[in-house]
Amino acid sequence: MTDGWVSWRVRHVWERNFHVFVRTWKVSFLPPLFDSLFFLVALGYGLGQFVPAIDGVEYARFVAPAVVAIGIMNASYYETTYGSFVRMYYQKTFDALIATPVTIEEVIVGEILWGATKSVIYTALILPLLAVLGVISLPGSLLLLVLALPGGLLFGGIGLCFTARTPSIDTLSYPQFLFITPMMVISGTFFPIESLPVQIQWVAFALMPLAHLVSLSRALTLAVPAPMGLVNLLWLTVVTAGVMVVAVRQMRRRLVV
Repeated sequence: MTDGWVSWRVRHVWERNFHVFVRTWKVSFLPPLFDSLFFLVALGYGLGQFVPAIDGVEYARFVAPAVVAIGIMNASYYETTYGSFVRMYYQKTFDALIATPVTIEEVIVGEILWGATKSVIYTALILPLLAVLGVISLPGSLLLLVLALPGGLLFGGIGLCFTARTPSIDTLSYPQFLFITPMMVISGTFFPIESLPVQIQWVAFALMPLAHLVSLSRALTLAVPAPMGLVNLLWLTVVTAGVMVVAVRQMRRRLVV
């Protein structure tokens, strides 16, 4: 069961998590949805009253795609950090799955796939609400559903990398404070990334996945050309593949005693 191959059995891991989600979806999604809407109302409409249009786009519409991108990140990242840690350490779900024909690698990939699925579900739920508020346009913004999948895979892999290294659930707060929160600030979410010092812009583009996700989200939502669109897409594709490989290897080391 440790041959390193991932087969169709990975769907059993996904299905197990999906069945649990169906019973608890209100707890899983209502708080994040309200959190996103609070962000939009407070920043887009509250602060937005004092912020001039950015490149001809009113501030609420400028922030809305970033709110979606942050939600995509959070839905997958928290599922594969706190959620996966609980399943691995407290509930012993990983042990039970590995005791079946499902391999370790399939359990790990299944966790990442489920995290990405939650990102897609979140996006599907938030888009109609943002459309009602008039900050995005449908059906064009439905392309964000396509972007949510690779975005979810990327942050799902990142989350499992942290889960593989953390000694306890309490220490998962460190990557939150040292990586996730700073990334939310300097990734072009609430103001144009070009307004930052050049050195920080390079750091954001080189090391911050959210910067690329926000850039693509904004281009798709506002239907405006993205000068770095191909670069953003290539960066996300290459880094997602690399992160998933690292996540599988690190988690395997964690699980194989």
